[in-house]
Amino acid sequence: MVTSPSARGEYTKSVERRREIIAAAVEVFSVAGFHKGSLRDVAKRAGLTQAGVLHHFPSKNHLVKAVLTWRDEQAREAIGDAARVGGLTYIRAMVGLVDANQRETPELAELYAVLSAEATSHSHPAHDYFAERYAWVLDAVQTAFEDVAEAGHLRPGVDPPDAARWMLAMVDGLQIQWLYSRKSVDMTVELRRFLQTLLTVDL
Repeated sequence: MVTSPSARGEYTKSVERRREIIAAAVEVFSVAGFHKGSLRDVAKRAGLTQAGVLHHFPSKNHLVKAVLTWRDEQAREAIGDAARVGGLTYIRAMVGLVDANQRETPELAELYAVLSAEATSHSHPAHDYFAERYAWVLDAVQTAFEDVAEAGHLRPGVDPPDAARWMLAMVDGLQIQWLYSRKSVDMTVELRRFLQTLLTVDL
């Protein structure tokens, strides 16, 4: 089957429009949260009508899932091959991701903090997403610490499962503190300082 140039052009235009809507949704949901942020607000920020947004995303739930999927894609791209290498390489990549969120995409940090807090409710449309995400991130970080321990780089008395939970708790806690006071909190510096207390080599 041969696709006509006009059809390809329409597809490209549609993909670009979806990106614009997702970008607008990130800004709206970051500030107002999922429940208070409306499709009308997203449409206005994207320069569309509400019907125009619904043409690409049939419901608000579809839109928030698209936003979260997009965020994960950005994170996977930033981590790159470190996920395959594991160990200290993966831990360092995670620290780098925190640094990028802090310095380059603060709106994503806001979005994550707002939605993850709201999604603790079982009725929230993103509840399952966040529950599953925490599970696989925890598993990935624990595996990385197990590699670190096997290489002899984890301090005596520190267990990989504990180290993984501590790291995720530190990231979430620092993120909240940073959102309240960005000038006085440097997430990357504090996270590195904490992780260094678990390791016998320089991070």
